[in-house]
Amino acid sequence: MHYYRYSNAEVSCWYKYLLFSYNIVFWLAGVAFLAAGLWAWSEKGVLSDLTKVTGLHGLDPVVLVLVVGIVMFTLGFAGCVGALRENICLLKFFCGTIVFIFLLELAVAAMAFLFQDWVRDRVKEFFENNIKSYRDDIDLQNIIDSLQRINHCCGAQGPEDWDFNIYFDCKSESKSREKCGVPFSCCIPDPAQKVVNTQCGYDIRKKSKSQWDDQIFVKGCIHALEAWLPRNIYIVAGVFIAISLLQIFGIFLARTLISDIEAVKASNAF
Repeated sequence: MHYYRYSNAEVSCWYKYLLFSYNIVFWLAGVAFLAAGLWAWSEKGVLSDLTKVTGLHGLDPVVLVLVVGIVMFTLGFAGCVGALRENICLLKFFCGTIVFIFLLELAVAAMAFLFQDWVRDRVKEFFENNIKSYRDDIDLQNIIDSLQRINHCCGAQGPEDWDFNIYFDCKSESKSREKCGVPFSCCIPDPAQKVVNTQCGYDIRKKSKSQWDDQIFVKGCIHALEAWLPRNIYIVAGVFIAISLLQIFGIFLARTLISDIEAVKASNAF
């Protein structure tokens, strides 16, 4: 192991460059997320008209990608420069932010466990708001379709939730061809069909509910996710533990390097 030699204290090159390597991954991932988000926005014409972001009632997935990219880019930059330049201010910023994110994750997990009814209501409200914007954003549309298709579900609590969308609402005066229907992702797939029938959900809710079971998924996606979680609890716990260990490892490296740098400065002061 190599060290920078000072009169009474040393800064370990091992911790220094290990922290740099740890953060360069963050930085590169942040660049990738930012590039993907900006590319997606340019494809949708958002960069030329930013009012499209505020005009969307639901969640634009690209915003989430950009936020994650900005956080990772900033943390990676602070950690890389802080480690190479032995800058205590940047290292404390990096360490403090990681600690904050870690505590925030624990708080969210605790709230989800202790206030399950409140969380379920918020998830239901979130899903219904995104149903309203289903046709307004192609990325949001693809996410909802994937969620419904993979989990064999339809709507937040059932197919009737698609009344929240103006194009599918049975009670609206809209002349939409999709009126009183559901998206194709709600349809039970036919193994004999090699081409996806995107019109399979048309007029389905004009029929009696007893006929729905044979053509569409009738279980809501909230119930489907609630059933999915216990079946995959070990996978979810494993992912959470892996992320937590990575964060704790980063905090350990940053705190160790900060302590070494402070020790060197203290020894040089005498």
